[in-house]
Amino acid sequence: MRALLVSDLHSNIEALKTVMSRVRRKKFGRVICLGDFVGYGAQPNQVLDMMRTVRGPKLYIRGNHDRVAAGFEDGFGFNSAAKHAAIWTREHLSPPNRRFLKDLAVGPIRIGDIVLCHGSPLDEDEYVFHEAHAAQIFAQHDAPVILYGHTHLPVVFSCDERGRIGDEIIRDGGSVRLRRGIRYLINPGSVGQPRDRNPEASFAIFDSERMTVQFLRVPYDIEKSQAAILRAGFPRVLADRLAQGT
Repeated sequence: MRALLVSDLHSNIEALKTVMSRVRRKKFGRVICLGDFVGYGAQPNQVLDMMRTVRGPKLYIRGNHDRVAAGFEDGFGFNSAAKHAAIWTREHLSPPNRRFLKDLAVGPIRIGDIVLCHGSPLDEDEYVFHEAHAAQIFAQHDAPVILYGHTHLPVVFSCDERGRIGDEIIRDGGSVRLRRGIRYLINPGSVGQPRDRNPEASFAIFDSERMTVQFLRVPYDIEKSQAAILRAGFPRVLADRLAQGT
């Protein structure tokens, strides 16, 4: 399977358009989104319209912001800026996009040797930041590859035959060759709100046959996304952080 792997779009149409433009000449067997189509940004309908109409096979799962925007929860545990954006999104969704969010599959989902989830296979709200977190997941799941999002950080955790955990942070893009017999946790980073101090949109191309993951970064019109956030009356921090990559 050769898949376009995106996550944490967060209603940032400028970033998503740039990503899709970058890969428009490439062929994929599947487009995978690991959740959080919406939240934080002010262009949820534009993002959802684009993702709903992507050609070819798609596999999408929901994130925690999608869950709140769809009305399943009230945003308990969100900070004030995140909750403001989620409730605003809920009130501004078109009917087709509201149905789309409500109907998103809930992870984890397993396809052969690959598991897809938003936070982790244990909890869609869990943040997998460190080797200790990764070790807990590897101890409870035998899948050779787990694809996840939520942290907004592009990274590859590995677990060898002896249970030793490694990590490789991919801040500026690059390719990682996967080895047979090693298990992996792979996060493509965030399209719409990177948090590794690199403001460029982050995504990946996953190839299960060639056993590679290519991480890519693309610049986009951050000022245009910031202007949309401020016009919508969102807290300024949501605009400022886009330029900071935090």
